[in-house]
Amino acid sequence: MGNLVGGVGRGTASLDPSQRFRRTVCLRRIESRTDRRKRLVPAGATRRVRPSCPLRPTAKCSNFVPMAQSSAIEWTEATWNPVTGCTKISSGCDNCYAARFSERFRGVPNHPFESGFDLTLRPARLEQPLAWRRPRMIFVNSMSDLFHKDVPTSFVDRVFDTMERADWHEFQILTKRSSLMRDYVNARYVSRPVPAHIWLGVSVEDGTKKSRVAHLRDTNAAVRFLSVEPLIGPIGTLDLIGLHWVIVGGESGPGARPMEKAWVVDLLRQCARADVPFFFKQWGGRSPKTGGRLLDGREHNGWPRNARAAVSAAL
Repeated sequence: MGNLVGGVGRGTASLDPSQRFRRTVCLRRIESRTDRRKRLVPAGATRRVRPSCPLRPTAKCSNFVPMAQSSAIEWTEATWNPVTGCTKISSGCDNCYAARFSERFRGVPNHPFESGFDLTLRPARLEQPLAWRRPRMIFVNSMSDLFHKDVPTSFVDRVFDTMERADWHEFQILTKRSSLMRDYVNARYVSRPVPAHIWLGVSVEDGTKKSRVAHLRDTNAAVRFLSVEPLIGPIGTLDLIGLHWVIVGGESGPGARPMEKAWVVDLLRQCARADVPFFFKQWGGRSPKTGGRLLDGREHNGWPRNARAAVSAAL
C-alpha cells in the first residue's frame, strides 16, 4: 500500500511557505479592494466592509481545502476529507470530478494535492469536526471513498470515533464499496445501529450496480440513502424498503454523458410509491449548473424525515 499519510493542519501557523505566500497575496488583494471601495463611498457616509480570510475554506476559494466550511453540493453544507484520492471501480467513476480537480495540482510543491488523486490518509484532519460548534451537515470524504480497500480499518475506526463524539453534526458517508461498508459497520455495531446522526449511503449509476442497494439494506444503519449520480443508464425496478432518501443527478464536466428524462421520472415515481423522499440535484452538462435543477417545472427537495437539521442551501 505504501506510505499514504499526508495532510495539512488547519491554522495559519501550520501553513508551509507556499501557502503563507498565497495567503499574503490574497490578503493584499482584499486590502486593495477595500481601499478602492472606501474611496467610492460619499463623504460623510459609512460602509461596512467585511473581508474574509482567503484561506478559510469557502465554495469559491480553492487555495486551501482541508475542510470546506461551505459546499456547492446542494444536499450538504460542508465537506470533511480525512482521506483524499481514490481508484476507479465502475463506469460511474469515468468522469470523476474529484480526480479531475486533484490531478490539476499534481506535482505542485506544497499543494494539498501535490500527489494528485493518489490515495492519501490525512490524520491531521481527523478531529476537525470537533472544532465546529455550530451544527452542520457534513459530507465525509467528498474527495475519496472511506471504504477503499487500501484505507486501514484502524483509520476508519478513528473517523467513526470522531463522528460519534461530534454528535451535534450530521455526517453523510457515500461509497461505491458497499460490501466493505456493510461488513465494517455490522462488525462495529453488532447490537445497535449506527447512531442516527451518521447517515450511510451508496452510489449507483445504472441498473448493473443494484447489488450495492442490497448491501446497503443489509447494513445496520439508522439512516440509509441512495445517490443515483451520475445517472448514465436506466436503473430499472429498485427495492426501496429500508431506504430513507434518494438523490438523483446527471453527470457534469468535460465529456458528460447525457441523462434521459425517462430514467429520472421512473425513479421519482418509484420513490413516490415507496414513500421515500426524492431529491433532484441536477441535469448536468458542461458544468453542474448547466441544465439547472427543475424537473417538470419545479425543484424536488425531498429530505429524510428524521433529519435534525435542514440544508439551507438546498431548501
